[in-house]
Amino acid sequence: MLLKVHSLGRKACPGLFRCQRSSAACVGKGTNLRQWSMCRDFHVSCQRSTIMPSWVIDRYGKNDVLRFTNNMMFPIIHFPNEVIIKVHAASLNPIDVNMRSGYGASALRMKRDPLRIKSSGSEFPLTLGRDVSGTLMECGLDVSYFKPGDEVWAAIPPWKQGTLSEFVVASGNEISRKPQSLSHTEAASLPYVGLTAWSAMKQAGGLQEDNCSHKRILIFGASGGVGTFAIQLMKAWGAHVTAVCSQDASGLVQRLGADSIIDYKAGNVKEQLKALPLFDFILDNIGGSTEEWAPELLKKWSGATYVSLVTPFLVNVDRLGVADGMLQTGVTLGTKAVKHLCKGIHYRWAFFAPSGPYLDEIAALVDAGKIHPVIDQVFSFEDVPRAFQKVEEGHARGKTVINVTNKK
Repeated sequence: MLLKVHSLGRKACPGLFRCQRSSAACVGKGTNLRQWSMCRDFHVSCQRSTIMPSWVIDRYGKNDVLRFTNNMMFPIIHFPNEVIIKVHAASLNPIDVNMRSGYGASALRMKRDPLRIKSSGSEFPLTLGRDVSGTLMECGLDVSYFKPGDEVWAAIPPWKQGTLSEFVVASGNEISRKPQSLSHTEAASLPYVGLTAWSAMKQAGGLQEDNCSHKRILIFGASGGVGTFAIQLMKAWGAHVTAVCSQDASGLVQRLGADSIIDYKAGNVKEQLKALPLFDFILDNIGGSTEEWAPELLKKWSGATYVSLVTPFLVNVDRLGVADGMLQTGVTLGTKAVKHLCKGIHYRWAFFAPSGPYLDEIAALVDAGKIHPVIDQVFSFEDVPRAFQKVEEGHARGKTVINVTNKK
């Protein structure tokens, strides 16, 4: 496949050759290319660039399954709409810790291999990490909106190899130009949580800039990655935001623009919220027993919506298999949706969805100063296990970021 290759690739691999109109020979193979008399700038990665440093797992388990290797296979462009990104920074999300432990393994295996051609465990060695900010190194022929050398950011779907590597492959429709106002370290903290919040609030909840003014929004789990982004998005769109978090995070969410703050450690949360006016929209980042009583806080018969990011889909598929798991999930969602609709409110689930166009809209909000990255701690590439441990401990105040290169 013909590829457009950035100079970064030539620096990393000095054996790259370039086919000119005159005859050329393939380095290391001696293949005569005289027939390519009309060849355009044609670059091929040499054989020495077949491995790269990466953090991988070879089985599911606790933190001790994380393994650093310098011999991870270099990513390959398989489709003309794909690109290779040189990773400058990545970040961790709770899904990375869950995937390390085997969460969603059956469903993700089905997505990677829908015909079940490969044997069980074929996903290993598996690289985790969903967020990336970096530089395009190679572009497939169908990628027309980007070129090698562009600084981009993206959230890689969980069924693909992740971003805790020197290079990663993404589809052209999953990437977006990095906000100019952010460094790579800052930019890597936003794509996954931003797209998850965007999916929940705009796609599932129907909220957008022209209908949010003065609406009352309630966010559970407001101090985490999705929560901090959701607060800023709703304030950018003119909504009134009530945030539920602990007292030690109240300063953070207040700086992000929350109008009211409820400390879940200071008495009965349900009673505290009942004392407030009813809400137009609720975003639930924590699930559990909250779902049993929180919908009562919504305005009835007014189009109010309850959106939960905690769903049983992957757990059901892991426990029951693909067919039964999907059936059980559908029955559960349908039952809950009908039950709440009879009470005058909409009940929905939301999921992360990769999207370059949505990241374009988020980047515009970032460069306009309406959304800011919230970073809890930055780790070096050598300290990835420590970063996983921090995320696993919970109670984060923003994102945990990994500096993969020395570029800040």
